[in-house]
Amino acid sequence: MANRLTILQSNFLLFLAKERNYAPNTIKSYQRDLSRFSDFIVNYFGSTQHEIKQIDKLTIRHFLGAEFEAGYTGRTVARRLATLKSFFKFLLNNGEVQTNPTLMIKTPRIPKPLPNIIPERSIGELLAIPQTGDLKGLMDRALLELFYSTGMRLSELVNLDLGALDFDQQTVRVTGKGDKQRIIPFGHQAKKSLEQYLREKGINIRYAPRNMAVFTNTKGNRISVRTVQRRVNNYLKLLVDGSHLGPHTLRHSFATHLLDRGADIRSVKDLLGHSSLSTTQIYTHIQPEKMKQIHQQAHPHGGRSVKKTNGG
Repeated sequence: MANRLTILQSNFLLFLAKERNYAPNTIKSYQRDLSRFSDFIVNYFGSTQHEIKQIDKLTIRHFLGAEFEAGYTGRTVARRLATLKSFFKFLLNNGEVQTNPTLMIKTPRIPKPLPNIIPERSIGELLAIPQTGDLKGLMDRALLELFYSTGMRLSELVNLDLGALDFDQQTVRVTGKGDKQRIIPFGHQAKKSLEQYLREKGINIRYAPRNMAVFTNTKGNRISVRTVQRRVNNYLKLLVDGSHLGPHTLRHSFATHLLDRGADIRSVKDLLGHSSLSTTQIYTHIQPEKMKQIHQQAHPHGGRSVKKTNGG
């Protein structure tokens, strides 16, 4: 016979399906989490004959600890806790418990995955992939060059107008999150590619309307986010393996390569348009060999021979 906890869990899942209209896959995910919790509770109390009110904050903590010990990742354990928080909120609202034992339990910290980047040695190969014999290839080359040269966001690139480009100073003015504007320099190769692309389109940079879109589709309309994602992703797949590839990969590479070459992290933060330095710090990962090289070159005892003094 089903115990009280199992019955309440079934009621909760029914509530999610009927009242909240959750998708079947989402319901299954909740069900798996609750099943793990039920199995733990039976072992924890030694039988199925326990009161739901016996489950307190310490019980929940022990469950989460057991999940970590079983080898589950922080992301999975965090999801388990989120499920229990929703479940006990449901029980509280329905008068099954007087307090929510999950209320003051903090979600386990989930390490941020390192961003995908392109090795610096491979950038030239990537940028040379687009065939520049037609307008499409010229646009793709210019698009890739500008992406990597500035590290701007995808949304900033598709919304770029001609008036934002200063070819004399080799800078571009972009409008980021919160309508905040910033000026980003771009390199000679990006300038050359942009000029070739615009010239092929028959656009005179100095006399064209300032609000004209830089990158357009075959109908002359501003290029879409989805189109850029698809094109950049197709080029990246020819060069590197991995999932979650796309325009953001060029942005990540831009930041990582600058920092690897000694750029100040606060300057990189401003170039990326980050509001917080902590957001930029994800790019400060350094390959172990490079870290070893830096240590050997910069640390007083980093590997260079130390001359012995007469006294030692």
